[in-house]
Amino acid sequence: MAATTTSEAPILAESDWRTRQSRHETRVRAWTDPHQARAARGEKHPVYDFLFEYYCFRPAWLRRWHPGPDVALAGAAAREFLRWPEYRETSEGVALDPSALPEHRRKFVTWLHDLLTTLQTRPAFFGCFGLHEWAMVYRQTPDEVRHNAWPLRFPPSELARIVEASPVCCTHFDAFRFFTAPARPLNKTQPTREAVPQHEQRGCLHANMDLYKWAFKLAPFTPAELIADCFDLARDIREVDMRASPYDLRALGFTPIAIETPAGRAEYESHQRAFATRGEPLRARLLALCERLLAPARV
Repeated sequence: MAATTTSEAPILAESDWRTRQSRHETRVRAWTDPHQARAARGEKHPVYDFLFEYYCFRPAWLRRWHPGPDVALAGAAAREFLRWPEYRETSEGVALDPSALPEHRRKFVTWLHDLLTTLQTRPAFFGCFGLHEWAMVYRQTPDEVRHNAWPLRFPPSELARIVEASPVCCTHFDAFRFFTAPARPLNKTQPTREAVPQHEQRGCLHANMDLYKWAFKLAPFTPAELIADCFDLARDIREVDMRASPYDLRALGFTPIAIETPAGRAEYESHQRAFATRGEPLRARLLALCERLLAPARV
């Protein structure tokens, strides 16, 4: 890539950053366009809607390209970025200013840095087998089931028997909080929002899916390519998450992972380990970004 370097920051020629911007939007529209088309038709998707509705990051925001800190954008067109208050015009071009991070966001970055650091060192756990989705429909009536437009693979009594015969050990608060009231006492631990740093661990599918959440919460300082990489991982995890659920989604092309069997549990764990491995470099990039954003306050 044609970039010159100054003592301040690499400078991207307009043709170069425009190319990166276009590549990012093309990549992301493969995910956002189908979602928006379904929404326009009033169609619900039990797998992919989650990535836009639960995480509350609009498709337009996901398509938006930002270079990240310590990069200057050359050319008159770069002034379009000045509509965001975190950008400044310098002698080299237009660049993000990490010192523009307000105090309340700095506190969040400090919290996130500590959480991600803990996850890097805490041993991963691979023994939950995706039972959180089962616990979310445990002892519910058909009308209460969240995705009740889609069939369950077992009748309620058999589903309850499977849950009760299994070790329920969810460590992720944002999954545990959706357990049904009868299912919560079955969990080995009782996670709370305040205790997230004490329970979160990198073997958890949702902890790796949440790398996307942490990436977009740091926007616009997060390089757009990193947000997209985290979304890509979250999307693959969501597919496995719902394949291992009690829902029968074969009509949508999702083959069930039968975690009620030894073979299914082994398959789930293999996915879990692969996602944990994929999450490592993304977590490291987010940690580096946190450290960069906190650096001005530490100098």
